[in-house]
Amino acid sequence: MLNRTSATFLLVTATMLWGFAFIAQKSAMQFMGPATFIGARYLLGGIVILPLALIEYRRRSKQLSARQWALLAFLSLNFLVGSYLQQRGLLITTVTNGGFLTGFYVFFVPVILLFVFRIKPHPIVWVCAPLALVGLYFLNGAKLDGLNSGDALIIASAVFWALHVLLLGHLARETGLPIFISCVSFLAGGAVASTGSLIFEAPTLSALSSGWIEIAYAGILSTAVAFTLQAIGQVHVPPANAAIILSGEALFAALGGAVVLGERLLPLGYFGAAIILCAIVLVETVPALRRRPQP
Repeated sequence: MLNRTSATFLLVTATMLWGFAFIAQKSAMQFMGPATFIGARYLLGGIVILPLALIEYRRRSKQLSARQWALLAFLSLNFLVGSYLQQRGLLITTVTNGGFLTGFYVFFVPVILLFVFRIKPHPIVWVCAPLALVGLYFLNGAKLDGLNSGDALIIASAVFWALHVLLLGHLARETGLPIFISCVSFLAGGAVASTGSLIFEAPTLSALSSGWIEIAYAGILSTAVAFTLQAIGQVHVPPANAAIILSGEALFAALGGAVVLGERLLPLGYFGAAIILCAIVLVETVPALRRRPQP
């Protein structure tokens, strides 16, 4: 049985894989449109984990209910729309704006949880969510470039990512099928995105072959592995807490930029990284300390 500490480790590992994938996402746009890239990576990711998903599903004693299938369809829709809006927004806005504005889902998760689902997150979440946003702001240089339509797309994507975090955690816990749920959302999202790319982007084999390394990394590690680890981890970590942990993606994106692209953080960036780490540590340690039995 996975414990809370191990689940947290899985979420941190997922953020690492996502953060390093930023380079692949940006580089792939030289060869293909956003729908083409999303379709290719998600279909690949779904195919990679399909055998595990089928094994997991066959071990389940009863079938999914109609309500659970409906929630899974809604989850897949949020997954696809969030991915596309983010990818499309990055074509228009700057990396600085995109990195910060995507992080708004950290705050959207507890707000949606409270006002839509009437579930109160742990009080420390209301401290750590704004703290993580402040950290993201400093990590991105404590500035925003001129706002444009791309920024609106990024903010909209953050709403869908927040809904994805909430629905994924709920379905993974309720069904006990985190791998199967991930696989279905990958294949569904990839199929719809690929259909859209054929209509609106006219992808070519030459473009796909030129970006095969980016597709392979994003499809296998960032999708098949990372999103599945997220689903498994969220079985044991509340969604608001998970959102704050997942904000660590920005740290690994900065690290990937430093290692691969030779980019360096300004002093404010290191300050922001420290704030994000502080938020992650607080959101996991404070509830654990309160649960500890008194002598």
